[in-house]
Amino acid sequence: MSRRRAGCGAAAAVAVVALGAILLVPERAPGPVGGWMARVAVVPAFLDVPGGRVRYIRRGRGPAVVLIHGFASSLYTWKDVLPALALDHDVVAIDLPGFGGSSIPRPLEGASYPGVVLAVMDRLGLERVSLVGNSLGGSVAVAVAAEHPERVDRLVVIDSAGFNFRARDRPWMLRLVGAPGVAAAAERLPVRRRLVAAGLRQVFFRDELVTEERVDEYAAPMLRPGAVRAAAELLGALGVPDFAALVARVRAPTLVVWGREDTWIPVAHAQRFTEGIPGSRAVVLDACGHMPQEENPAEVGARLRSFLGAARVD
Repeated sequence: MSRRRAGCGAAAAVAVVALGAILLVPERAPGPVGGWMARVAVVPAFLDVPGGRVRYIRRGRGPAVVLIHGFASSLYTWKDVLPALALDHDVVAIDLPGFGGSSIPRPLEGASYPGVVLAVMDRLGLERVSLVGNSLGGSVAVAVAAEHPERVDRLVVIDSAGFNFRARDRPWMLRLVGAPGVAAAAERLPVRRRLVAAGLRQVFFRDELVTEERVDEYAAPMLRPGAVRAAAELLGALGVPDFAALVARVRAPTLVVWGREDTWIPVAHAQRFTEGIPGSRAVVLDACGHMPQEENPAEVGARLRSFLGAARVD
């Protein structure tokens, strides 16, 4: 046997042993989650709407703002910007079906999300709102603004998905989750918390922010039975035949916010939104990855208050 083949065989053996060790060692159960809600003075509530049972939080008074999180995220992602935004706005943050504390419908279809947002608005008596969406939530906000301009005052998209819905354009972590059989295996094996931790290390520029508490908050909803399978179904169903055409129909004043170090959706996508939405402008934040609202909440909060605090456009 050649040295090269022997070396490859040894490496493969080490990989198998390492994988076996990972699968045999139980995952640490998440610690208590949700404690942050008391710190920001919110109490979760629920609404039954077409598309599922939706968890939401609400705080503040003034013009209404609805916050929409990204894939495999939850309303937790807004915890650091919500208090400042609520000083002069009526802020509602929701968990999209399949994530956070909302129900997990099967099949989970992204096409239902704009309708869910509108149904929540209707149930809460919000005739016209500003929408703020991160990642997948940005594409949902774009769809609502394009299809129902009379319901949207202003629009903010933060590192928004939409132009990257094709599987080949997604980050490898999402391609892995969406691959046949992977979600079913992940439901049975002790890997879900590890997958969440690995994903967070990809989307954050600053590694020190991937704390045990943050991993627990993101992992706990994905440890619910069926959560990973539903997320994989969602990835299989995502897509807009012509997202650029949808973007071009947006007429609400729009702010595009992006993290310069985003490795999931490159900063070049910010220009695709500003080129497509008349009158929109972009702000690029240094030392931020895919979720600037968590890496630099003070700057994002200030930008949101400045943009959303301007006079309404009827």
